Amino acid sequence: MKQIASAFLFLGILYAQDAAPSADVHDSAAPKALEGEKNYDLPIQRVGPDDLLSVSVADCPELTRNFRVTSDGTLRLPLLKERIPAKDKLPGEIENEIAAALVNEQLLVRPVVSVSVVEYRSLPVSVLGAVRHPTTFQAAGEVTLLDALTRADGLSPEAGPEILISRAGQPLEHIPVKGLIDLADPSLNIRLRGGEEVRVPETGKIYVIGNVKKTGAFPMTDGVDTTVLKMVAMTEGLLPYTNKEAYIYRREPGKTDRSEIQVPLTQIMEHKSPDVHLQANDILYIPDSRGKRLTAETIRTVTGFGVQTATGILVWK
Repeated sequence: MKQIASAFLFLGILYAQDAAPSADVHDSAAPKALEGEKNYDLPIQRVGPDDLLSVSVADCPELTRNFRVTSDGTLRLPLLKERIPAKDKLPGEIENEIAAALVNEQLLVRPVVSVSVVEYRSLPVSVLGAVRHPTTFQAAGEVTLLDALTRADGLSPEAGPEILISRAGQPLEHIPVKGLIDLADPSLNIRLRGGEEVRVPETGKIYVIGNVKKTGAFPMTDGVDTTVLKMVAMTEGLLPYTNKEAYIYRREPGKTDRSEIQVPLTQIMEHKSPDVHLQANDILYIPDSRGKRLTAETIRTVTGFGVQTATGILVWK
């Protein structure tokens, strides 16, 4: 009886050993992500330089780990003399390339190869300019212009009327903000495939200083004429003892200094003279009754200060 019991015990141990997974097989067959690397379920698309690939070759631990695609678009793999071309290939195509190389170099007879993408770095999209948080991300999968703006947390209040998209070797593309967002025109929500720079220029500003209640750098409203009266309204009105004349300081094309344009402010306010239109980056100076003009140094200070601050600029009276 003791011999029979011992035999059953021996068989039970053998069964348990066969059923338990082998630690060596598990470690060699399952490639691990490199430390600090992202390992998400990424869409299948063509590979490019600097992408990180997970390679698994059955019964070959030397080739079962993560490999980074080199800057010239190839893979350097241990044991293989020749580099594996990877640029612009799908993971399945790279599997075939590796398998063929293993057979040609007489390393394996029937290699079983698996390749997947751990991280994309070859498809950068940069979102810059008047957005809340400028960012650069990888265009993995279906990525549209609205997706890119969402990743940047949307447009900032200073955003201008259009979005500029540049691609290498292609003309600059202009996308109107109103059509994309307000009108939700699907034709403007273009797909981004990587390599694009999405830039949102700030809207033009009008600088208003002098004898007004609220000085500042005021954004121009898209599609609406910006005039002296509208700027006065945005400054919440004039202070007492305002001069009858105001001055616009405007940079003309090809000139370094701004030209001075005298404006009949009182007559405009009384509707005795037509309102005067303003252009982006104009300085509207409304002096007090002393009628002091701005110097060139003061003008440079006004524009420099206005560019560096979100609200308000210095007050000259």
